[in-house]
Amino acid sequence: MNNVSIHWFKNDLRLHDNPALAEAAQADGLIGVYCVDARHDANSEYGPLKLGPHRRAFLRASLEDLSARMAELGSRLLIVAGEPEAVIPALVRSVNARAVYTADEFAPEEVAGLRALQSALGDTPLHRREGGGLLHTEQLPFAPDDVPGVYTAFRKRVEAKAEIGTPLPVPTHLPPAPELKRVMLQDGLLALGDAPAGEPLFAGGEKAGLARVQAYIWSSECIARYKETRNGLLGRDFSSKFSPWLANGCLSPRRIHAEVRAFEDQVTANQSTYWLIFELLWREFFRWTLRAHGACLFARAGLLDRQDRPKACDPGVLEAWRTGRTGMPFIDANMRELAATGYMSNRGRQNVASFFARDLQQDWRCGAAWFEAQLVDYDVASNWGNWATVAGVGTDKRDNGFNVLAQAQRYDGDAEYISHWLPELRGLPTEQRHTAFLLDDATLDAIDYPRLIIPPPDAWGGCYPQD
Repeated sequence: MNNVSIHWFKNDLRLHDNPALAEAAQADGLIGVYCVDARHDANSEYGPLKLGPHRRAFLRASLEDLSARMAELGSRLLIVAGEPEAVIPALVRSVNARAVYTADEFAPEEVAGLRALQSALGDTPLHRREGGGLLHTEQLPFAPDDVPGVYTAFRKRVEAKAEIGTPLPVPTHLPPAPELKRVMLQDGLLALGDAPAGEPLFAGGEKAGLARVQAYIWSSECIARYKETRNGLLGRDFSSKFSPWLANGCLSPRRIHAEVRAFEDQVTANQSTYWLIFELLWREFFRWTLRAHGACLFARAGLLDRQDRPKACDPGVLEAWRTGRTGMPFIDANMRELAATGYMSNRGRQNVASFFARDLQQDWRCGAAWFEAQLVDYDVASNWGNWATVAGVGTDKRDNGFNVLAQAQRYDGDAEYISHWLPELRGLPTEQRHTAFLLDDATLDAIDYPRLIIPPPDAWGGCYPQD
């Protein structure tokens, strides 16, 4: 083959609406590659592994699905253990590739990775194409370095002036893969290891992601009730649950947007269908905020330069929070769900983050790093942007935390969620399950539930009778 392209897959593990892949597929020969980079499996600067067991399992399943789908269309995906700047130039030499294609990146570490690969490729071009969001740069109603500082202003300008493009379809075929010559590759799936025992909450891969879109929007029409149910805590259909596939690039946000618009045209358009697009725009807002501010988003003082934020990363406090042993039932239930499944509701995330950064007075970045390791739907911009916002250093100048007890009583009034994840509290009267920290030491010891690791915040006092 005289015209061979390589597509470097990262967080774009799909065939549909993948502009870089579509351009690479115009060559006579095509080979896809995903690099399982040991640097992504190392400990973060805040302690935990960057890639925890649930993320690892979803990634493995997504790669296996993508490999099978590429094979069905006549091409091949190589899943290789190694650093991209070493693996991909070796592949270029092996197949005499003319160019490498990949999705563009916004986050600092990922941008550095693109630069390292371009340097290692020498004269071989690295073509970077946008494709991870709803909007490409040329569709923005403002300069990319002049992103509105708050979500509402961003949303209004996008809704008024931006036109979201039509997603690219799944290709009907792909060019054949060239023969590999004189190259030694290590199996990346072996480097990822085996999946945890038991059935995962979410099946990785484009096929499963598209099936979820079909089920949630079309088969069940749950989207028509999304605004009313989105603050739920238990069950599969209180929210769309698209986020794991979005985060790993198994689903394109433009594909979801197009499906919602089609549902509005063919079935119904209401506040719920609008609200799902509203949430997609939140994701988009954090993407472009990261693009505009870069490393500042990851600083303790954040975008607002609030130098008074807590600096502590107390090992005992961190362990209690991570394992769901803080003595605050609503927080512990959410953290145990995260440990068991790799998932937590949006309502839960806001509350455990607020409790960590404000009530426990810990460096918010230690909490964000734990989410990075554990969440099957970890997205760099959304995760760090949301944590910064809750910690009061993001885009919102308001500096208010959550009263997590009031939130628990509002969104889990019958303590059903707490009872599900904290079986030791099921024997208590329902009204005591939210306030187990008020029980005497003997009762707590008998049911093996920890004492609250901080004095009850004053704000909680209005949520239970006082002596």
